[in-house]
Amino acid sequence: MKTTTATAEILNDLVLINNDRIEGYEKARKELKEEDADLRSLFLNMIDESHKYKMALAQEIEVLGSEVESGTTNSGKIYRGWMDVKALFTGHDRKTVLNNCEFGEDAAQNAYKMALEEEELPANLRDLVAEQKAALRVSHDEIKRLRDSQA
Repeated sequence: MKTTTATAEILNDLVLINNDRIEGYEKARKELKEEDADLRSLFLNMIDESHKYKMALAQEIEVLGSEVESGTTNSGKIYRGWMDVKALFTGHDRKTVLNNCEFGEDAAQNAYKMALEEEELPANLRDLVAEQKAALRVSHDEIKRLRDSQA
């Protein structure tokens, strides 16, 4: 039973991360200027991505017989990065927005890495988490590429 509880906690931390990521990108979209329509679209895709990951994680948490977290990280032990990112958005330029998003993506990568290091995580869930981490890495790299292309 302890392993089930620990596994649900790990997955719930990742749900919270995705909730933070959704909230962070929603905030970022509101801060963009009109000429940043490309980022608005990209951020919407990243919001959709996190919704999809969150739903997959929630399904596994329910299978474990646990409750799915619905908030953002105030107490999640793995990740608090997006909370910091959300506080940074105050109408900055494109490069600053991308810098802040990359910081959040770095934190998400770290959180997924830490989840994969947890011994309690069963193989099937480890595969799910590893797949999500790899896909989130693609998003991270896209944000970094866009950031680096700014003068």
